Amino acid sequence: MIARMSNLPHNLYRAAQVRALDRIAIDEFSIPGIELMNRAGAAAFAILRSRWSQARRIVVVCGGGNNGGDGFVVARLAHEVGLEVTVSLLAEARSLKGDALQAYEAMMATGIEPQAFTPDALSDADLIVDAMLGTGLDRDVKGGWRDAIVAINGTAMPVLALDIPSGLNADTGAVMGIAIHAATTISFIGVKQGMLTAAGADRCGDLLFDDLQLPAAVYQKVVPSAQRIDPRLRSELLPRRSRSTHKGDCGHVLLIGGAPGMSGAVRMAGEAALRSGAGLVSIATAPAHAAVINLTRPELMVHAVDGAGALSALINKADVIAIGPGLGRSQWGIMMLDKVLRCDTPLVVDADALNLLAIEPYMRDDWVLTPHPGEAARLLNIATAEVQADRFFAADALQRRYGGVVVLKGCGSLVVDQDGAVALCDAGNPGMASGGMGDLLTGVIAALIAQGLSLADAARLGVWLHAAAADRATGPGQGERGLLASDLMPHLRKLVNGF
Repeated sequence: MIARMSNLPHNLYRAAQVRALDRIAIDEFSIPGIELMNRAGAAAFAILRSRWSQARRIVVVCGGGNNGGDGFVVARLAHEVGLEVTVSLLAEARSLKGDALQAYEAMMATGIEPQAFTPDALSDADLIVDAMLGTGLDRDVKGGWRDAIVAINGTAMPVLALDIPSGLNADTGAVMGIAIHAATTISFIGVKQGMLTAAGADRCGDLLFDDLQLPAAVYQKVVPSAQRIDPRLRSELLPRRSRSTHKGDCGHVLLIGGAPGMSGAVRMAGEAALRSGAGLVSIATAPAHAAVINLTRPELMVHAVDGAGALSALINKADVIAIGPGLGRSQWGIMMLDKVLRCDTPLVVDADALNLLAIEPYMRDDWVLTPHPGEAARLLNIATAEVQADRFFAADALQRRYGGVVVLKGCGSLVVDQDGAVALCDAGNPGMASGGMGDLLTGVIAALIAQGLSLADAARLGVWLHAAAADRATGPGQGERGLLASDLMPHLRKLVNGF
């Protein structure tokens, strides 16, 4: 059965793991490889017919491996229903072997005559099927393969990618020099983790999935590399409150930040914590603007703090401390962070607190770190491009170096817990690329910890709530461009209440 983007499986895999699943199905469950290839081609052809029902001229661009074999099946099926099919081959026919060769011969038997790829083959196509490079790509695309991708991307025609867009790294989501921009991608057997983070989401377009009818027992033999965050966590971790609940049962968050000129960040983090269900929220901020932060949100308890000594009483009352929004890197911010690192209260660390931490690294198990790629790069002393080239590696490296739970923000935010388990959030949208979004996330996660969730659960659920709120705030008639962090507030409140 084909799964749509809204109900993709939660388990994610690396390319080698998907190959292992394929091999287990063939060797241990006696499903012939050519049968799996035929199922893949049939699933892709069904998508082709349902999404592009008016398409009459189909160009299938094939490589020489099993990805090309899937393309041969699609071409054969399209030809059999009377569509005009052109098969452009980027490999020598004599190099084909195994299942791909069988699929090629079955296609040839229908009368299709493949031809070497030329850009002219794409002219006047209604649809292009990408069956060039599969999930095993581990180097930049070059030569004729690169030329073909350039030509395909240069057309105005939609592209259906089989298993993965050619040129996209299945494990990291990085573009290997160049990659196909697909309108739709159908992934087979297992969703590859790189398809949902970094450049993966853009290149895959609308992502679909088909398990090719593999028995459940096959999947029990391979432990997934990551999991999509399950929205059902919300009802599990945030059950309906008892009628006798009072504010003391819902936790006390202490937020530290708001250096002169940056009061808005800590103000938004504070409201996000309240909207996410914290019973009490205190803010420790620079004296210059302490009196005005809560003018528009009087429920925030704001304290002027001019030195670390003044923090002690506030720390003693807090169930969780979040530090970083608007903290700055002045001596005041340094003093605040130093004081907090000496306490044994669970922490959420963001923004300039992370930048200060990068200067003097520290490790503890009872905190959540929430860096964006630039902050992650500083924490690891590498370039931001290196973080984005392999976000899974970077998130794991952060957790190993600093401990606790790490949230690597960005497209396909990653959460790595104390045991090294990886969760990926595929909710959210480009409207979140605006100031203050990270401050909200800090407040949300802190509020969930204050309400009794574990650090890992708070991070996973908090990331999803934050992203889901942004998706609701950019619903029909609203759009992504111009989204403000504060636009998420009413949606956060509804989401934490199960609406």
